[in-house]
Amino acid sequence: MKRVDKILKNELYLSYTSRTDEYEKDRRFCRHDLEHFLAVARIAQILNLKGKHRIEKEWIYAAALLHDIGRFKQYEDGTPHAKVSAALAPEILEQCGFHKKASDSIIEAIRNHGDARVSRDRNLSGILYRADKLSRSCFACPVRQECDWKGDKKNLTLKY
Repeated sequence: MKRVDKILKNELYLSYTSRTDEYEKDRRFCRHDLEHFLAVARIAQILNLKGKHRIEKEWIYAAALLHDIGRFKQYEDGTPHAKVSAALAPEILEQCGFHKKASDSIIEAIRNHGDARVSRDRNLSGILYRADKLSRSCFACPVRQECDWKGDKKNLTLKY
């Protein structure tokens, strides 16, 4: 996963994630950090293998690492982070050696990761959407009652 390792060391990636880290340093709810990104990636890969989708593991990890990189902008001016993340990702993907077909699929998944209409899709968009939602450990969260996620959206049992 050489290209994924390059993302983790990419200056732009590190810059964007550190900006979000600064906004979330006192956040009591789920954070949008490397722990979250890796949880999403690992769950997405499980879904990929379980569903026999045959999506390249590097594509899954790249999408998961990049899906929330625009979160800082949402804190700054309210722009939806999925839109910002999809706009920021292409340069990082290019710098890290992803070709156009891979980049297009990854960017589409990033753009759609909050859109419930893709929730059942059997492609990278659908897998990223599901993994992102499944990655939250609401069942063990000490501030679960204060969270604005609706009750049926919360993960109250361990699935992956």
